[in-house]
Amino acid sequence: MKPTRRQVLGALGASAVFGLPRMTFAASEITLGQARITTASDGHLMLPKEFLLGDLPAAEAAPILEKYGITGDVMRPPCNVTLLQDGERTILFDAGSGSGFMPSAGDLVDTLDALGVAPDDITHVVFTHGHPDHLWGVLDDFDDPVFANASYMIGKQEWDYWTDPDTVTTIGEERASFAVGAARRLAAIEDQCSFFTDGQEVLPGVMAHATFGHTPGHMSFEIRQGSESVMVVGDAIGNGHIAFERPDWVSGSDQDAEGGIKTRKRLLDQLAQDKMAMIGFHLRDGGLGRVERNGDSYRFVSEV
Repeated sequence: MKPTRRQVLGALGASAVFGLPRMTFAASEITLGQARITTASDGHLMLPKEFLLGDLPAAEAAPILEKYGITGDVMRPPCNVTLLQDGERTILFDAGSGSGFMPSAGDLVDTLDALGVAPDDITHVVFTHGHPDHLWGVLDDFDDPVFANASYMIGKQEWDYWTDPDTVTTIGEERASFAVGAARRLAAIEDQCSFFTDGQEVLPGVMAHATFGHTPGHMSFEIRQGSESVMVVGDAIGNGHIAFERPDWVSGSDQDAEGGIKTRKRLLDQLAQDKMAMIGFHLRDGGLGRVERNGDSYRFVSEV
C-alpha cells in the first residue's frame, strides 16, 4: 500500500456560515493493489461542543480537547467521503449531506469534479449509515438522484430502522428530522437499492463488518487487495481525540451509547493489533491513518 497526501481543493469560495469563511480540509490518497482510494471532502459540520461531550466530566475532557487545539463552544469536524476506483468500478462510501443539512457541508460534487469524477461516473454508493451527513447527498435540490447511474447498497438492519414509520417518534425530538429526511431519501432510491448483512462481501474485495451503536445498523467496510487492506469505519470512531484517548466514555452522537462504546473499543483494538489502515469520516487530515496503542488508550496517526 502506497500512501500519499495531497490537497484536493483550496477554499471553495467564501461561505456565509455564521460569518466564517469556508474551511479547507486535506484529502488523502492511497493505492491498494490495482485500486486507488481517495478521501473526498464534503466540507465540515458545525456542532455545539456539548453535542459530543454530553454528560462527560468536563474537568477530565478539557485537557484532552486542549491538547488537540479544540477551544470554544463549537466543533468543526471534517466530512471525508471515501472514493474507490479500480478501473471497472467507481464506488462512494456514503454520499455526503447535500445542500439540505448544513451550509458548511455539501461540497462532495465539487470535490469529485476537482478529482475528475462526474456524478454519472459513480457505479455504486455503499452506506455506512443513514445520518444526514452520510445519506442526504443522494438527492439534489430538485429531489432528483445525484448519482443517476449508481446502484445503492445499505445494511438491512439500517434500512429497516430508517424506513420504519415508528422511528420518527422513538428517535427523540432532536433527531426527528433525521428520520423524516432518511425515509424520504431512501424511498427515492429504493428501486436501485440492495441490502447486505454482517460478514457479507457486498462487492468483490469489500467486506461488511457490523459496527452497531452509532446507529442501530451502522456498518464498516474492509477493502482488501491481496494482503493489503483498509477499513472504512464511518462514524464508529467518530473523532480523533476523545474517541481514541477515552473510548470507554459515552459519545453524545451515538444513538446507543453503550453499544457505541463496545464497538469503539473492539474496533480500535482490532485496528491497532492488525496494524490495518483506516479511514474515518470525521477524522483530521482527510481521515486516512492508523491506530496506535498508547498505554491504556489509543492515538490516531495520519498517513503522510
